[in-house]
Amino acid sequence: MKRVRCPKCDQFIIFDETKYEAGQSLVFECPECHKQFGIRMGVSKLRGTQKEEKTPDEAANEYDVGSIVVIENAFHFKQVLPLKMGDNIIGRYMKDNRISCPIETVDPSVDMHHCVINVSRDKRGELKYILRDGPSNTGTFVDNEILGNRERRIISDGTLFTIGATSIILRTNTEEQK
Repeated sequence: MKRVRCPKCDQFIIFDETKYEAGQSLVFECPECHKQFGIRMGVSKLRGTQKEEKTPDEAANEYDVGSIVVIENAFHFKQVLPLKMGDNIIGRYMKDNRISCPIETVDPSVDMHHCVINVSRDKRGELKYILRDGPSNTGTFVDNEILGNRERRIISDGTLFTIGATSIILRTNTEEQK
């Protein structure tokens, strides 16, 4: 399943891309604002099609410090976002929002600047991942416990944390740590 965004109101429209061929033009009407717009099927310039995307483990090892796997609970839409050294600001995608890990979501409980994962090296030179809340309106949950104001939590490979109704799994570069 693919999602397209209405250019007028940013509402998502979901459709089955397997029913169409590359180069085919499609016309949509937004159910919210009734704006009609067209798209042309093809390979995205921003990222590969879902069939070409790597598994979360392959994607984590491709980057130096790992990645996060975002699973939007409403539609089971998965995104893999790379992490970098330093602060990785996680939040809702909005035009001109300058954050390092923008999540494309329809979840209204995800803030534009929801939480931060800081990637650094400890005294032994191993990667260390520290999660903190943004601060956000709905909070950041790790193991069903909300992070308090200014609370930081060390997280590791496979840690599941939740922002709003969206689940995120940390994938570290396990090859480098061995």
